[in-house]
Amino acid sequence: MIKIISRGILSIKKKSLFALVKVTKPYLVGISGGSAMGKTLFLNELRELFSVDQVCIVSQDNYYKLAFEHGLDENGHINYDLPECIDLDAFAKDINALHKGETIYRNEYLFQHENQLGPLLEFKPAPIVVCEGLFIYYHEDLFKQFDLKVFINAEEDIALQRRLKRDVAERNIPEDFVMYQWKNHVMPAYHKYLVPFINQADMIINNNSHFNNSLKVIESHFREKLGS
Repeated sequence: MIKIISRGILSIKKKSLFALVKVTKPYLVGISGGSAMGKTLFLNELRELFSVDQVCIVSQDNYYKLAFEHGLDENGHINYDLPECIDLDAFAKDINALHKGETIYRNEYLFQHENQLGPLLEFKPAPIVVCEGLFIYYHEDLFKQFDLKVFINAEEDIALQRRLKRDVAERNIPEDFVMYQWKNHVMPAYHKYLVPFINQADMIINNNSHFNNSLKVIESHFREKLGS
């Protein structure tokens, strides 16, 4: 396992990232982590470094079921932080198709418009396929397929402040409801469904302040896999 913090690499176990040969079939990478711990920002910056012909990035978010398909918690609120809220079987099926060199299509998930289908997105196969999401490791068949498993982590209080900033300022969600979700949905799911996989990841990125060095490591690794 390679564990990374903002200052650099701490330790290496299992296998070296740089001891792998050039891609002969799609190289499947999983990137998971808790809410507001930096997955989306990390992927956005990664996306800027490679063309779609080099790296295909698929988000689990686009596999959320529509709101009317979800159950309610004891207070009548939808808990979106459960694996059953996501069509993980459809996600796994599409990743398998990409792995076979097939193009896939999926409607974009629209946050705060959960009963509407967003525009149709196209994902073309590429030498490197990156899968992102909360529960991608929870799906056993998917977990077994990943060539590289990355976990982005952060201290819980830091992640909470990021979530408050995002949901209150950007999504206009009341602060008291953000706190309700954090206490009753987000953190229980994080400890139950994500924490058990942290030590099974090949790379752990602690994103308390920034992930610049970690991004450079991933970029270098991808370029080696691409032979560039």
